[in-house]
Amino acid sequence: MTAVPETDPARPAHGMPPEEVLRRLGAAEGGLAEAEAARRLARHGPNRLRASRGRSLVRMALDQFRDAMILLLLVAAVVSGLIGEARDTVVILVIVCLNAVVGFVQEYRAERAMEALRAMAAPEATVVRGGVLRRIPAADLVPGDLVALEAGQVVPADLRLVEAAALQVDESPLTGESQPVEKAAEVVLPAGTPLGDRVNMAFKGTRVTHGRGRGVAVATGMATQVGHIARLLEGAEELRTPLQKRLVRVGRNLAAAALVICAVVFAAGLWRGEEPVLMFLTAVSLAVAAVPEALPAVVTISLALGARQMVRRHVLIRRLPAVETLGSVTTICTDKTGTLTQNRMHVERLVGPDLREIPADRPLCGPDTPEAARWLGLALAVSNDVGVDEAGGLAGDPTETALVERAAVHGCRKADLEALHPRVGEIPFDSQRQAMTTVHAVPGGGFLSLTKGGFEAVAAMCPGLDRAAADGVHRALAAEGLRVLAFACRRWAERPADLSPGVVEQGLEFLGMAAALDPPRPEAADAVARCHEAGIRPVMITGDHPLTALSIARRIGLVRGGATHAVVTGAELAARSEAEFEALAGEVQVYARVAPEEKLRLVAALQRRGEAVAMTGDGVNDAPALKQAEIGVAMGKVGTDVAKEAADMILLDDNFASIVGAVEEGRRIYDNIRKFFKYTLTSNAGEIWTVFLAPFLGLPVPLLPVHILWVNLITDGLPGLALGLERAEPDVMRRPPRPPGESLFAGGLWQHLLVVGLLMGGVCLTTQALAIRQGWHWQTMVFTVLCLSQFGHALAIRSDRASFFSWGPFSNRFLAATVAGSTALQLLVVYLPFFQGLFRTRALTPVELGVTLALSTVVFLAVEAEKAALRRGWIRYR
Repeated sequence: MTAVPETDPARPAHGMPPEEVLRRLGAAEGGLAEAEAARRLARHGPNRLRASRGRSLVRMALDQFRDAMILLLLVAAVVSGLIGEARDTVVILVIVCLNAVVGFVQEYRAERAMEALRAMAAPEATVVRGGVLRRIPAADLVPGDLVALEAGQVVPADLRLVEAAALQVDESPLTGESQPVEKAAEVVLPAGTPLGDRVNMAFKGTRVTHGRGRGVAVATGMATQVGHIARLLEGAEELRTPLQKRLVRVGRNLAAAALVICAVVFAAGLWRGEEPVLMFLTAVSLAVAAVPEALPAVVTISLALGARQMVRRHVLIRRLPAVETLGSVTTICTDKTGTLTQNRMHVERLVGPDLREIPADRPLCGPDTPEAARWLGLALAVSNDVGVDEAGGLAGDPTETALVERAAVHGCRKADLEALHPRVGEIPFDSQRQAMTTVHAVPGGGFLSLTKGGFEAVAAMCPGLDRAAADGVHRALAAEGLRVLAFACRRWAERPADLSPGVVEQGLEFLGMAAALDPPRPEAADAVARCHEAGIRPVMITGDHPLTALSIARRIGLVRGGATHAVVTGAELAARSEAEFEALAGEVQVYARVAPEEKLRLVAALQRRGEAVAMTGDGVNDAPALKQAEIGVAMGKVGTDVAKEAADMILLDDNFASIVGAVEEGRRIYDNIRKFFKYTLTSNAGEIWTVFLAPFLGLPVPLLPVHILWVNLITDGLPGLALGLERAEPDVMRRPPRPPGESLFAGGLWQHLLVVGLLMGGVCLTTQALAIRQGWHWQTMVFTVLCLSQFGHALAIRSDRASFFSWGPFSNRFLAATVAGSTALQLLVVYLPFFQGLFRTRALTPVELGVTLALSTVVFLAVEAEKAALRRGWIRYR
C-alpha cells in the first residue's frame, strides 16, 4: 500500500479520481478485511486527536507564585507579621491567593480548549468491512475504510467521496461558510484547491445535512484537517495581556525601589543618631508602603465588575484581563457571517422576464398580473423543499427560504399556491447540471414544470432568451456579490411521462432571476464607523466568495475609497513571502477563502507590525488564531465549543456592534485602573518623600511605623475600588488605541507622580516645621495632613481633565462615602483615648485642626490647577 494521498501534496486525494484513490489505498468495493483493518490500526493509531501532556494541576498552581509582584507581596506579608501587623499579613496573603486562583483558572482554560476539540469526534461510524455494512467505534477507523454517510451524521474521518446522492455537508466549523456544500464524487480538482472548494471531499467533524454518500478514509486522527488545526492550536503561543505585562514590569521596579528605600532611610536615620530599632522598623514600614499591595486586588475586582457590566452589552468574559485588553486593540479581525451580517439569506433584487427589476410592492399573483410574471411568483413560492418548523417559521435551505419570503412580499403565499398547484413530479438538484425542476398541476387542466438553478445552466435551456442582455444583467448582479438564481418554465398538456432532464429541461421560457445575499446587520455600519473614529482598524476574514465579502464590506463602510488592496484571497496569501505577507497585513481590509493556517499567520503578521489584535470567530478553524491573538472573541450563538474554549470572551448575540460596546467599556475600565495606579503610587511617594527628606532638612522622623501602616491601610484599598466605578471620560471613543507596549507611566503619569508626590511630602514637612516652631502637636498634625491629602488627591483625579466640580461631588457615591468614612476614622484615631494609646496621637486644638485641614487641601487644589492647564493646552503630556 502506498502513502495516504492527503499526505502527498503533489497528488492529494481531491486531485485524483475515486478509482485511483481506492487503488492506492488498497481498498476494495467490499471494504477492508478485518485482519487488514487491524494491521492498519496498529500502524496509523486510533482515529482520535492526540491528547497533549499538559502541566499537572499542582505545577500550574505553584507557577502562580513565580511572579515578581507576588514574591514581593509575600515578603511584605512576612515583614508585616514580624513587626506585629497581623492584619496586614492576612490581607496581603488573601490578595496573593486571589491572584493565584485567577492565574490558575486562566491556564486551566487553555487546557480545556484541546479537550473540547477532541470531543468533536463522532463516537461511531458506519463502514463496509468484509462486504458487510456495520457500525464500529469511530476511533477504530483506518485509512482505506469505506464509510457510509447519511443526513444527520458527523463525518468520522477525512473522506474522498466515491458516491454522492444529493449529498450536502455543513462545513462551517472548518471553513466558516454559512451554506451547506453540495458534494460531487466524480469531480477531480487541482492540487491547490482551497479547503472550502473541495467538493469531492468530506472532512472529519463536519455534519451531513442532506442526502447520502460513501467515501474512503484518506486521513484519520491527527492526519485529518481538524487534526492539523489541533497541532496549530498546540503550537499557538498564548500571550500575556498588556495589563499583565505592565504589572510585571512595575512589580520588578518596585521591588528594587523598596530595597533602596530601606537602605537609605535606615542609613540616614543612623547618621542623625536615631535609635537603630526605630529606624529599622521605619525603613521596613516604608518598604511595605512602597508596595501597592492593594493594586492586584483592585485590578481584579475592577475587571470583575467590568465583566458584570459587559453582560449587559451581550458580552460574556471568560478571562478577566480581557476586559481591559479589548480597549487597547488596534485591529479587530472579524468573521462576516452572523457577525457583520444577519446570518440569513435575503433576496435583494428580483428581475422579471423582461430583464427589468421588479419592485417589492408589485404583486405577482394577482388576477391582473401577466402570465410570465405570475409563473415567476409561483416558482419562488413552490419550487423548493421549504417546510414549517414547530414554531411556525420557515425551515429549510436558507436560500430557498429567502425565495419563499420574497414571494410572500409579492402576495404569493406558499401554502395557498401549493394547494392550487400540487407537485406531481420533480427532478432533484444535481451539481453537474446546476438545476432542479418541479412539476405542478395547473387549475383548469394541464401541467407546468418550474426549473430553478444557476444562471448559466438555466439560460442554456431557454432558446428564446436574449442571451447578451441577460448576461449583462447577470454580470452586474454578480459584481455586487449577490448569489444569482435563474427561473424558467414550460407548459405541458399532459404530465411528462419521462421525468428526465433531457426531456423536461428543454425548450423553456425564461422567467427571471433572483439575487440573494446575507444582508448586513442594521447596526454594523455604525459600529464600523465608531471603530474608525476610535482609531481601530476592522478587518474581515471569511471563507466566503471574494465578491460577496467585498460587497458586504462596502455596504458597511469597512472598505472605503482609496483602499490599495481591498480584498485578498487565501490562495493569494499562501503564495506570498513572509515580508510581502507582513506588508499586506497593514493594508488589506478583506480576506476571503482563508484557510486556518492563513488566519493564524495573519494574526502573527499583524503582531509583528506592533498591532494588538482581537480575533473573532465561531468555527474550529478559528481556534488557533483566537488563542494566538491578544484577545480571542468567540460567537455565543453559532460558535463551536472549541472556539469558545480558546477565546477570552464570548459574544452572546454574535454581533460586531457588541464588540464596539465592549471596547468602550474596556477603555473605561483601563482608565479607572490607571487612576488608581496614579493615586496609590503618588500617595506612596508622598509618604516616602516625607520620611526620606526629613533627616536631610534637620527634622526628626516625622512618622512612626504604625502611622505609615495605618495610612497605607485606610487609603489604598477602598478609595481604589471607588475609583474603579468612575464613569467613562467624554472622549473615551475619540482617542486612538493605547500602543500595546505603552508604559503605565505614560501620558504624564510619571510627571504627576513626581511633582504631586513631592508636593505632598513638602506639605507634610512644612506642617512639621511650622508645628514644631509653634509648639503644636506636630507628629499628629503631620500624620493627619498626610492622610487627608491623599483623600483630596483621590477626589481630584476622578477625571484626567474634567473638573471635580463639573462631575459633581456625589456622582460617585461610593468614593464620597469612602472619603467621608475614612476621614471619620482618622479623626477617631486623633481624638479617642483608646486609639491615642495605640497610635501615640494627641487631640488637636481647634487652631491645630484648622491649620491641618487647610494644609490638607493644597494637593487637591494643585491637581485641579494641573487639569485646568491641560484643558487650556498650557501643558501637554506625551
